Amino acid sequence: MGNAKELRFRKDGTFTIVQFTDIHWQDGGELDLQSKAAMELVLDAEQPDFVMFTGDVIYTGKDSDGSCLCDDPKQAFREAVAAAEQRGIPWGIVFGNHDTENDITRDELMGEVLKHTYTLAEPGPREIHGTGNYVLPVFGADNDQAAALLYCLDSGDYSRLPSVPGYDWIQHDQVQWYLEQSRGWRARMQDEVLPAIAFFHIPLPEYQEVWDREICYGDKNEEVCAARTQAGFFSAMLAQGDVTATFCGHDHTNDFWGELYGIRLYYGRATGYNTYGKEGFPRGARVIRLTENERNVESWLRLADGSVVRHQPEHRPVIG
Repeated sequence: MGNAKELRFRKDGTFTIVQFTDIHWQDGGELDLQSKAAMELVLDAEQPDFVMFTGDVIYTGKDSDGSCLCDDPKQAFREAVAAAEQRGIPWGIVFGNHDTENDITRDELMGEVLKHTYTLAEPGPREIHGTGNYVLPVFGADNDQAAALLYCLDSGDYSRLPSVPGYDWIQHDQVQWYLEQSRGWRARMQDEVLPAIAFFHIPLPEYQEVWDREICYGDKNEEVCAARTQAGFFSAMLAQGDVTATFCGHDHTNDFWGELYGIRLYYGRATGYNTYGKEGFPRGARVIRLTENERNVESWLRLADGSVVRHQPEHRPVIG
């Protein structure tokens, strides 16, 4: 194998991922540079094996007066991922709803992604919804067998159905693609189910359900802004039994996680300063640690001031 860009567990059996989300890079101004400083601090402290950007890396929306806030989306993107790229850390991305609102398409932005030396992102199949549906294997520490899988899905931007307001969702053909990938890997592994995690930008409605029904850990300072309808991605993951945890962004002041029917649902911690936040809720990143031959996931927060949050506050559902 010997590819410097392949992912593999360390000799100690660990594999560490830093999740950056909702950076909302615009123009390289002061707030963007604060975001970069936060990312650099997190990367230098955690020394991860992989970085995952879960959408809204750049902000191509319009200002209240109708002007575009990001003059050069490609340049903005290069600056936003530079902290990982300059350190030679392999990285992936799933797009959010603000990455391609104006002046750039998803295909054009993916073209920019692919110019980078250390990206492992892929455009994914052209015949299904979204750009950037792909799966990355993490190989064993001392062999060339896949030991874990990272599913990356494009959760879209805004609903294309006039009757459905709000955000987009992972579509039927993407769910079908996931099922085919999952079955294919299972067949390749002689019926062994590899532990897997999944990344996307817009939360599933199950994030609200887990908050309402189960003990969760962390903060929920705003509503779960999921799409109004779904194509069954959560139940597909349940059926396959491979995905142990999912990671999203989108809702900047939520960072909670909980477990629903055996799958852990995690929010990242919003990273970007050029967007809304909340007083007393510092920017940062979620850190994810996988262990070879284990199905459980460890996770903690690394904040922009360098501090680590290993135990988030407990939230118990209100029953009745």
